[in-house]
Amino acid sequence: MKPKTQEAYVQIDAVEWQPFPDAFSTGGIRWKLLNVAPEMGSWTAIFDCPAGSSFAAHIHAGPGEYFLTRGRMDVRGGKAAGGDTAVAPGYGFESSGARHDRTNFPVDSEFYMTFLGPLTFIKPDGSPIAVIGWEEAQGAWG
Repeated sequence: MKPKTQEAYVQIDAVEWQPFPDAFSTGGIRWKLLNVAPEMGSWTAIFDCPAGSSFAAHIHAGPGEYFLTRGRMDVRGGKAAGGDTAVAPGYGFESSGARHDRTNFPVDSEFYMTFLGPLTFIKPDGSPIAVIGWEEAQGAWG
C-alpha cells in the first residue's frame, strides 16, 4: 500500500525563480514549482510574468484554479476578444477541456495556480506539441 503523502511547506521567497521553458511561453516568464502530488495528478506553481509576456496555446486536461496576486491577465485574448480579463487580486477557475489560444500579460503580473491534470500545449490546428503534467513539471524544474 502506498504510504500517506507527507505534509509540506514551502517558503516561497526562499525559492529561486527559474525561466519557464521558452517552448511554452514568450517574454521571459519565470516560475517556482511549489508542489507535485502524484496521487492527485496535480502540480502547483507561482508564475512571474513580465509585461508583454504570454503562454503558448494550450488545453487543460483537468481543471485548475488560479489566484492573480499582481497585475492583469488576459485569458483567451481578454474580455474585449470574448475571453476573460483578470485583474489582481482575482481568482479564476479553468474547467477540464478549457482551450487557451492566447493568455497574455499586458503589465507585470504574478499568479499562483494549481493544475489538476496536465496541460497539452498545441499548434494552431489543435494538434499536440507536448503534454505537461506533474511529472514533466517536476522534470523541468531544475
